[in-house]
Amino acid sequence: MATEQQGPVLPRERGELSAAIIRYLGGETTLPGSQAVQKADAYGEDLQLALYLTYELHYRGFAGVDAALEWDPALLGVRSLLENRFLDALRADATRHETVDDALADLLLEPVNDTGVSHFLQDEGELWQVCEYAAQRSLYHLKEADPHAWVLPRLWGRAKAGMAAVEFDEFGGGRAERVHAQLFADLMTDLGLDATYGHYLNSGSAQALATVNLMSLFGLHRALRGSLVGHFAAVEITSSPGSRRLAAAMNRTGAGPAAEFFYNEHVEADAVHEQVVRREVIAGLLKEEPQLEADIAFGIDATEHLESRLADCLLAAWRSDTSSLRTDS
Repeated sequence: MATEQQGPVLPRERGELSAAIIRYLGGETTLPGSQAVQKADAYGEDLQLALYLTYELHYRGFAGVDAALEWDPALLGVRSLLENRFLDALRADATRHETVDDALADLLLEPVNDTGVSHFLQDEGELWQVCEYAAQRSLYHLKEADPHAWVLPRLWGRAKAGMAAVEFDEFGGGRAERVHAQLFADLMTDLGLDATYGHYLNSGSAQALATVNLMSLFGLHRALRGSLVGHFAAVEITSSPGSRRLAAAMNRTGAGPAAEFFYNEHVEADAVHEQVVRREVIAGLLKEEPQLEADIAFGIDATEHLESRLADCLLAAWRSDTSSLRTDS
């Protein structure tokens, strides 16, 4: 048995599903069945943590957990049940567009009355709220671009070349200190946060977990390659203006130079990435596989749906002057 020597420790359970999976990763033999999965809230704390646990085995794993469990047949079976519950909910709740052009047009609409998280942090956010935002986002940003790398073997031609070019930038252009995950770790250090990979898993909300799980879901399934490209497009196209506001928030709250640099880097890089994603990745994929257009649109819609849920969670807490982080961690 090859157990992981590093990696985050297993988190605390959030219900029946996550408890069973945590015990299974620790050596027990019982896993939840389909009835338990079907009755769970598709967006809830328990199911989203359970799904995150199964996906994390494909990244860095967990300290003390057998690395072979990444491909354990029984665990993969449960993961499939969790994925289907999540995906069915997304298809029912988030599908809004059939064409990429329509999905992208809506994506570029700014929130009415500047109601987004980046607007809030830029205009009135306090340092503690900036820190909470970084802690929630660390569940993804400390492995930034990793889920998207899975799509590369599933593309070819212009789409593959464009995707690889953007990913090369995300991974620092060959310079370890410029890898975006490292830049985010530097941001966290500036903010006085613990930049250890997975440190804030117990604190992250279900809404934050869902945004990360979506990338893993799309990235790990060849059948969902179009949706992964849609997700990637949604992230890159909205990143530059949002990052500009977040850089201003870091400056206004005195977060520190590395914190400000992370978002300034995304303002510049993602403005270029947007054009590559539009002209090469999306256009190239549609030329080769036009039947994937609805999947690309769904990827955009699902991303916006989950990002809106996260924004609502954060803003509801902050506007009532309470923490958005889980306090039972």
